[in-house]
Amino acid sequence: MLRRDFLAATLLAGVSRAQEGQSRQEPPVPARKPKAVTKLFKSPEGHPNGLEATNEGLWIAEEVSERAYLVDWNGKVLHKVDTESHNVSGIAVGGGYIWMACNGRGVGRAPRPTDRPGGEILQCDMKTGKTIKRYSPQWPGGIHGATWNEKTQTLWVTALGINALAEVDTKDNFRILREIPVSLGRAHGLDFEGDAIWCLFSSALQIQKLDMKTGKVLDVIQLSKEDPDPHGLCMHEGKIYYSDAGIAPGGKDSGSPSAGYICRIDL
Repeated sequence: MLRRDFLAATLLAGVSRAQEGQSRQEPPVPARKPKAVTKLFKSPEGHPNGLEATNEGLWIAEEVSERAYLVDWNGKVLHKVDTESHNVSGIAVGGGYIWMACNGRGVGRAPRPTDRPGGEILQCDMKTGKTIKRYSPQWPGGIHGATWNEKTQTLWVTALGINALAEVDTKDNFRILREIPVSLGRAHGLDFEGDAIWCLFSSALQIQKLDMKTGKVLDVIQLSKEDPDPHGLCMHEGKIYYSDAGIAPGGKDSGSPSAGYICRIDL
């Protein structure tokens, strides 16, 4: 489906989309540097590409093995499951399931029969990692980030092919409820803070706080090239946590000296 056809179809279906023209007229929010960026601990396997904070602890999606780990906030492993993900780049936990955001064929390992060439979301059993259902998005390209909105019981993902964030209804075959256009490419980790959603843009080394209804930029955090390379993101107790997967676009080793670390940003 062509992009224009997809957008027309979603609008006719009643998708709520932020008004891009209004956003362009807004004065830009100045970027600010974080007070501190602290490396905390390494992930269990050293390729953390997705994070999700829960009451039980921190969930980590490991890109090479496609495993999901639950760890405490010191990095101790509490639970792990193998999944049928392929090049996993994001993780969400909610509604009683793990949601693994896939982004093409796996990297750093041999091909598997369950690998798929394009982007999709896997709904997985939290205890075993077994695939419950596969969802293919209506847009082209991969899915780098995902997060669960406990308040609305919906899933939000990065829709790379249309440069937007999308809210989807997992109980209605991934029906799109809302799209928020974003101004930067390679949108990655996502998480909520009240009625706002934080989105990490890996290539720009920037994190934006967006109004979840209008897409208006509320805050901008600018990382530097000296900071760990950002991929997954989550919020915990008012602080931003992010991960350095150690993998660059195309599946190559990024050469980052902080590869594998979970980091905390003090705002």
